[in-house]
Amino acid sequence: MHEFANILEIPEDIFLNMPKITFIGSIQVYIENHRGVIEYTSEKLRVAVTGGEIEILGEDLVLKNILPDELLLEGKIKSMELNQ
Repeated sequence: MHEFANILEIPEDIFLNMPKITFIGSIQVYIENHRGVIEYTSEKLRVAVTGGEIEILGEDLVLKNILPDELLLEGKIKSMELNQ
């Protein structure tokens, strides 16, 4: 799969439908290639991804932007776990 993605010049995260997670310190997280929000409170966000889910715990969490395949979460992020 890796070689095929390289031949087509497609980023592997997109080719394999894998999530791409970008943190800005402990105040912001950007998730691409998600499959939907499972649970959302001001202290927890659970997001479905290919092969499992991502759980983010924190304080004063706010979904600033949510689109069909990407989202932006802000707040005091304490931990992130990928469950497969």
